[in-house]
Amino acid sequence: MSIQVSTCPLVQIPKPEHRPMAEFHPSIWGDQFIAYTPEDEDTRACKEKQVEDLKAEVRRELMAAAGNPAQLLNFIDAVQRLGVAYHFEREIEESLQHIYDRFHDADDTEDDLYNIALQFRLLRQQGYNISCGIFNKFKDEKGSFKEDLISNVQGMLGLYEAAHLRVHGEDTLEEALAFTTTHLKATVESLGYPLAEQVAHALKHPIRKGLERLEARWYISLYQDEASHDKTLLKLAKLDFNLVQSLHKEELSNLARWWKELDFATKLPFARDRFVEGYFWTLGVYFEPQYSCARRILTKLFAMASIIDDIYDAYGTLEELQPFTEAIERWDIKSIDHLPEYMKLFYVTLLDLYKEIDQELEKYGNQYRVYYAKEVLKSQVRAYFAEAKWSHEGYIPTIEEYMLVALVTSGSCILATWSFIGMGEIMTKEAFDWVISDPKIITASTVIFRLMDDITTHKFEQKRGHVASGIECYMKQYGVSEEQVYSEFHKQVENAWLGINQECLKPTAVPMPLLTRVVNLSRVMDVIYKEGDGDFLSYQTGQGKGLLISEAVVCGLEKHCRDSATTSPPIIAAAHRRQSHSPRQRTMSRR
Repeated sequence: MSIQVSTCPLVQIPKPEHRPMAEFHPSIWGDQFIAYTPEDEDTRACKEKQVEDLKAEVRRELMAAAGNPAQLLNFIDAVQRLGVAYHFEREIEESLQHIYDRFHDADDTEDDLYNIALQFRLLRQQGYNISCGIFNKFKDEKGSFKEDLISNVQGMLGLYEAAHLRVHGEDTLEEALAFTTTHLKATVESLGYPLAEQVAHALKHPIRKGLERLEARWYISLYQDEASHDKTLLKLAKLDFNLVQSLHKEELSNLARWWKELDFATKLPFARDRFVEGYFWTLGVYFEPQYSCARRILTKLFAMASIIDDIYDAYGTLEELQPFTEAIERWDIKSIDHLPEYMKLFYVTLLDLYKEIDQELEKYGNQYRVYYAKEVLKSQVRAYFAEAKWSHEGYIPTIEEYMLVALVTSGSCILATWSFIGMGEIMTKEAFDWVISDPKIITASTVIFRLMDDITTHKFEQKRGHVASGIECYMKQYGVSEEQVYSEFHKQVENAWLGINQECLKPTAVPMPLLTRVVNLSRVMDVIYKEGDGDFLSYQTGQGKGLLISEAVVCGLEKHCRDSATTSPPIIAAAHRRQSHSPRQRTMSRR
């Protein structure tokens, strides 16, 4: 029988002098998500019926466009960017397979840069290894992209987006990215709406690296202003966005009650209360209704991981962390005997959560998955403990030593593994064996997690005596400046994205829906930390974060069927005001 944490008394947290204390700002959200009241069943059923009718009409339009490749590609692009592609996966796959089968070489394609770039991007996104040689016709006799392309802003934008799907060795696309980035930046201020908005947004968040819900919300507003927009598709996108978001609100409300009952904010006051932010991460991994169970499991595990991170990094002493690490290795309630009271409370909660997940998976015969969930956590805490010892000893490892440990503590592998647990039958035992075997795509994602985190947070961490980050390790080992390390790490992050793209080309090691979870985790990291240019600071202090989470979880398209107007509830402004002066926080991955 599991022990109910809610019955545990308030734990007195000891405060010895030499603890690695961090000052985290309290949660900005309060209980606002608990109070959500779902729509009545009749109203929701009516909207769901509308969605089904609109889906049937859009499906007919997709089929009707099959005879016109350019029209079909543009329609598929709109469907995907509006966030409703999950309704038409089979139709899109069949359409793109047909286009790919008819593709021969660069000489057989049309001469319009935008359409060629769109074809390349959509096929690459679907896993088809279409050759980048189709862009050679846009180069001059010296092998450089033609200067007259600069005036074709739409084509340049398409080429820019396509270049983000490049893989290792594609020099043409490396050149295309540099060429388009330079000239789009130079021309964006002279453009009118909506092209200026599209270019500015793409330079910040290219499609390949954007979060699907945030991108859909942004693109709906832009798409409705296009004179040629498809009214049926737009209506479907708005109605579906609101329906799915209602589900997200209901999920978050139920999860928030669970979190409040644990009362870690009172019982473990040294730790961050970033539960809502954890749900935001989860939405970045999968927003689709069929992944509701997976979101619930991942959000709860993410919340536990955040507390564990803070136990190792922001409170626990080395003398406490050793038995705590051993207790997680043993995974036995008897292991609590040698733990301090605050660790006992958390350890019992952790074991209870895993029991709850085990019982839920038992209904589907998927209990074996809990083993993998435990193993990645054990690996995580071993790496946390290694870092804690470095910090205690004041040791600055070599960059090679550091990366062996820090790639684990980044959190990418554990989150990828946990994200698979509730995904249904597409996730097999073989797929779990694959994900914990350090496949190339996981390694690449882990590099993105670790290096973007180090670039952005290391100065804040060093102020409070945190273990040396990769920045300090690299600087000491090679005697280079901070700026030089930034440059090198940015190059490695971009190189990791090439590896991710490579692993998503057919034939893939595991089904594409599983690879997509890894891609999406990397996207969340990119959006949050974005090149260390200040976005992360605003995200961390709350302003950016409040806006992102409000858009993803709170803000719907209120007049979705009556007209083309979109509204945002006052929560956005409230979040902005409440967060504008908050101290900086860390995310789970800053270990």
